[in-house]
Amino acid sequence: MSQLSQLQPNKLWQIFEHICSIPHPSKHEQKISAWIQSWAKEQGLSVKEDAVGNLFIKKAATPGMEDRRGVILQAHMDMVPQKNATTEHDFLTDPIQPYIDGDWVTAKDTTLGADNGIGLASAMAVLASNDVPHGPLEVLVTIDEEAGMSGAFGLEAGWLDGDILINTDSEQEGEVYMGCAGGIDGSATFTLETMAVPEGYESFNLSISGLKGGHSGVDIHTGRANANKLLVRFLLEAARQFNIQLTELNGGSLRNAIPREANASFVIEASKVDALKGFLVSQLETVKASLKVVEPDLALSLIAPETFDTCWTQDSQLSVLRALNACTNGVIRMSDDIEGIVETSSNLGVLRTKGNKFNALVLIRSLHDDGRDDAQSMIQSTFELAGAEIEFSGAYPGWKPDTSSAIMQVVRDTYQSIFDKTPEIMVIHAGLECGLFKTAYPNWDMVSIGPTIKFPHSPDEKVEIATVGQYWQLLTAVLNNIPKK
Repeated sequence: MSQLSQLQPNKLWQIFEHICSIPHPSKHEQKISAWIQSWAKEQGLSVKEDAVGNLFIKKAATPGMEDRRGVILQAHMDMVPQKNATTEHDFLTDPIQPYIDGDWVTAKDTTLGADNGIGLASAMAVLASNDVPHGPLEVLVTIDEEAGMSGAFGLEAGWLDGDILINTDSEQEGEVYMGCAGGIDGSATFTLETMAVPEGYESFNLSISGLKGGHSGVDIHTGRANANKLLVRFLLEAARQFNIQLTELNGGSLRNAIPREANASFVIEASKVDALKGFLVSQLETVKASLKVVEPDLALSLIAPETFDTCWTQDSQLSVLRALNACTNGVIRMSDDIEGIVETSSNLGVLRTKGNKFNALVLIRSLHDDGRDDAQSMIQSTFELAGAEIEFSGAYPGWKPDTSSAIMQVVRDTYQSIFDKTPEIMVIHAGLECGLFKTAYPNWDMVSIGPTIKFPHSPDEKVEIATVGQYWQLLTAVLNNIPKK
């Protein structure tokens, strides 16, 4: 028997382990979708797929509970594909390798996919169980939650009958979520001018690694360093002092993950190399001293790659570096309404050089549309002042809290009765799909719960074993306590 198959609740962990064995990064959910559909049919359940790829599975009520309000359990089938640069793993073909590490389950050098694989496994475990009492039950499994929410955007009215939705995508046991941030993506593009590398110049590559990274929503307040911002800081000062000239700049991998690694190639006059090396050592010591608590493994590497024939002109280089340096990043404003919750933030998530184009991706999140619009305006001004073209897309609304929610009351009372304590009723600074669901189903009463998952969207992702059991207790008890129609 595998390690995970021995954990409780057994059925949930077995399903999660199988999910890990099937590659399912965002935009590539075909394999996991096919397996879910086949699995549902083997269980004798009705399963349908809509035009965008969302799945709908229905299970009849437990005898005697047909008069309860209909419930939809909701999860997303995709996962964030993150690994360190030195890790050999193809997310399109290779399985995730989960293992038990003390009180946690984590993965070998990649994201685990507990976000939202545990939620998906819990919904499927309910469907497969004969000892979980429930009323009319549906499961909604969406696609592409992590990379654009196209599944939630494409959800159409008429597919689902229930009027209570339980989202399984929260990441802290003991907290019940009744609202979330909205967001928008920004893409800034520079057209680069290049020139021949001057005589007497040498080529180098500078890279930053060892950062923790994490979820650009739930981890944005932690003070973790953004590799893109940190590298730009070094490069801008090196350009001023030593006249380096870039040939390439890349960093991060996803707009919704705090960048852990970034690298730049450049040329420099041979006579200034030793001074540059001294400068970088000094800069690294300074930054490591200020970040020693939150980023103890920060590393800086300077190597000599192949020789470059062309480099960016000074004007192009300064336009890019100044814009990236000025681009607002991290927490912009804390909520005035909910203590300790971030209202508005931005994440400079991805930098890419391709030919004579340089592209930067930013993700803005806010609990309020006005906060999102304000951050968008600031970032747009920053890049346009530097001569870039910037486009914004994929705007999605936040999920406005409903203090009169009946399902919230059921979850809170059920939690209190099981664990003899009151859960925290929260709003999360992340993009749950619930806000988008209101477009097609405006009358849904919604709540979000889940186990404790640490460091999602990074190779350090892990889920606390004990809290999966607590989450399962709560979920199954809530299903039993759903009120009558």
